[in-house]
Amino acid sequence: MTDSTTGTDRDPRTGRRRAPRAPGRAAGAVATAVSVVTTIAVAILAIHILFVVFEANTGNEIVRWFADGAGWLAWRFEDVFRPDDPKIAVAVNYGLAALVYLVVGRLIAALVRRLA
Repeated sequence: MTDSTTGTDRDPRTGRRRAPRAPGRAAGAVATAVSVVTTIAVAILAIHILFVVFEANTGNEIVRWFADGAGWLAWRFEDVFRPDDPKIAVAVNYGLAALVYLVVGRLIAALVRRLA
C-alpha cells in the first residue's frame, strides 16, 4: 500500500513504512539467472542425447555445436558408467550430468531466494 501523500510503501497490517525491497529484487534476479543458465545447460545436454540416440549427422554444424557444448558441460560425467552400447552410454552419462545441473541449479536458486 502506497501512502498517497508521501509516496512511500506502508505495511497494510501495521501502517509502518516498509524497508526498501532492492535486496529482494536483486536476489530474485540472481535466482532467475541461475535457473535460466541451468535450464539452458540441461537443454544442451538433452538435445545432444537426442542427436546421438537418433544418429544425427555429425557433419552438421548444429549437431557439432551441441556435441561440443555437451562435452564441455558433461566434463566429469562422460564416463561414469560404461555400458557396451555407446548410445546408452551417452544417454546415461550426459543424462546424469543434466540431472545434476537441474537439481543443483534449483537448490542454488531456492537458497538465494530464501536468503534474501
